[in-house]
Amino acid sequence: MPKARVPSVDALRGLIMIIMALDHVRDYFHQYATKFQPDDLTRTTAALFFTRWITHFCAPVFMFTAGLGAYLWLRPGRTTSELSNFLWKRGLWLVLLELTALRLLMNLSLTQGLVFLSILWAIGWSMVVLGFLVHLPIRPLAIFSVAVIALHNLADPIRAATFGAAAPLWNFLHQQGLFKIAGTPVVVAYPLVPWFAVMAAGYCFGPILQLDPPERRRWMLRIGTALTLAFIVIRAVNIYGDPSPWNGTSILSFLRVSKYPPSLDFVLMTLGPALLVLAVFDRRTFSRTNPLLVYGKVPLFYFLAHFALLHATLFVLTYLRYGRVDFLLRPLALGADPKTYPPDFGYPLWTVYLVWAAVVIALYPACLWFSRLKQRRNDWWLSYL
Repeated sequence: MPKARVPSVDALRGLIMIIMALDHVRDYFHQYATKFQPDDLTRTTAALFFTRWITHFCAPVFMFTAGLGAYLWLRPGRTTSELSNFLWKRGLWLVLLELTALRLLMNLSLTQGLVFLSILWAIGWSMVVLGFLVHLPIRPLAIFSVAVIALHNLADPIRAATFGAAAPLWNFLHQQGLFKIAGTPVVVAYPLVPWFAVMAAGYCFGPILQLDPPERRRWMLRIGTALTLAFIVIRAVNIYGDPSPWNGTSILSFLRVSKYPPSLDFVLMTLGPALLVLAVFDRRTFSRTNPLLVYGKVPLFYFLAHFALLHATLFVLTYLRYGRVDFLLRPLALGADPKTYPPDFGYPLWTVYLVWAAVVIALYPACLWFSRLKQRRNDWWLSYL
């Protein structure tokens, strides 16, 4: 049976994979990556801020399209129980990759450095949760998903320390945190709430893709416009929607919303425009070799490969510049001590964009090969990559 794929969804996913690489190149290569966060309004520039801001679309859009992909997997001949089984297996596989392959790529070690629970961790556990939620009817699940996204900020005042020894559980659910397990520091970067609800919302959006093209595009435009306007209104009112109110004087402050965990404002700001882009893509015909489709069909392969290529590129350029790379043998940007780096370490923003373009282009042949492999073969293990 041919695989159920929607080119516009693959193209949207491919676009965010390309954009995602920009954020990681900035983390590795930018001259201020180890010194301050790009959304620190007291130190950043507009160019640096928007370099970071545009990448905010990646995680929520990928979560949403992962939910869409789950719905499309449930084509005729497959049961909800089979989908549930697939989701929790694939989810646990992604969690394992977070703790092994991604940790190795980030730390260059499976035993040294902190354990950083990031996007694969969140996607994986969201898939496990969705594996249970798919047994619910679409309409109640949609209401539940929207409610979680809209109301979870009510829990912002609750701090992990309130729970004492059980504090890590709240870190896993709703608050970023650092704690130790058997002496190893663990950082929860992506708390699960409301990411699982974003993925479930994508699953509930699936039936819209089965409508006639003009009708589904109208729904994409309606919902995308409604979400975008809702962000503008809720953010402007400045009472609820994000734990960090804006100061009323700067567009950068208006757009500086919370990602960890994603606030209501964050989800509205990203998914609204993404659905508008999806409507545009749905009108287009993409060739099989279009980079958007190629990258969008093999997101996990691309994700792991781009980290490997980034590290290799950084080591080569650093050795050519300094004649040593020992200071790179630790996590970059994420909590790194600037004193361990040469004072002039890093590159200006224009270099970051050049490296980003080079990395994305260099990945194309391998991703095209792997996408063609997945298209012509039905080996069970390929569905997990």
